[in-house]
Amino acid sequence: MNDVFAEGFLHHLENERNVSPRTLTNYQHALSEFRKAMPDANWKTLTADHFRRYLFAMAKREMSKPTQRLHFAALRTFYKYLVERHGLETNPLKQVQLPKLDRKLPVVLTAKQVVELLEAPLKVDKQKQAPVWMPFRDAAIMELFYSSGLRLAELVGLNVADLDVYTESVRVIGKGRKERVVPVGQPALLAVQKYRQEAKVHVGPLFISKLRTRLTPMRVWLVIQRYLPHTSIPVNVTPHKLRHSFATHLLDHGADLRAVQSLLGHASLSTTQIYTHVTTERLKRAYDDAHPRA
Repeated sequence: MNDVFAEGFLHHLENERNVSPRTLTNYQHALSEFRKAMPDANWKTLTADHFRRYLFAMAKREMSKPTQRLHFAALRTFYKYLVERHGLETNPLKQVQLPKLDRKLPVVLTAKQVVELLEAPLKVDKQKQAPVWMPFRDAAIMELFYSSGLRLAELVGLNVADLDVYTESVRVIGKGRKERVVPVGQPALLAVQKYRQEAKVHVGPLFISKLRTRLTPMRVWLVIQRYLPHTSIPVNVTPHKLRHSFATHLLDHGADLRAVQSLLGHASLSTTQIYTHVTTERLKRAYDDAHPRA
């Protein structure tokens, strides 16, 4: 990047704050994009108006609101670093108002649809080139997603040692490399044990490819896509929809919101509260469908 302040900031993120490689890449990209837009600008003399113009330029390029906010989150963190470490008097980004996101309710499967999807791997004919253990792996992947509400990156990062059969839990490294321990239900534990026995997976990555290397996020996504046509589910299902379903079904059955926040690894309770809206909408639909005077 050839920028003393930016390079120092990225070094600070990687070595002092221990952020994930993905976060580091996102922040580096955000700073680079701003530099392309204003190559001669001095970080210490930029004003709020400079950043408002940059925000306007992003909107003119039809950049999505989430992407705009992601870039500005990086810039704000960078300026906080400049204030704390390099004597900058004020953070100009505090005066910049970002566009509000249009919050969409997450798509959630019914319990019946989830069961249908989870049972598909052991009902569908195995692909000819696939190892005999692959359907058991696919079943274990989806069972664990729904049982513990994992993120996709968390699931592919699991090692055999992370799953504890005796405490019925899994150790997860989440966003910001924060560790949490999440319960695992009996169906998921049994599915994982069966897969490990069939595939002879004893150490290293928990979920492997037919070449016995760690599965990639794209490969896991394709696993779910393979079985979806063999169900009656009318919507596209991604790994994250199983996470949405996990959280919503817990709240539907009376789980405490803070407990769900902890299970999901959300830093803020407000992030988890989106699922209360989903639950409310489901109650409204049930009322409208069932009440004689709705």
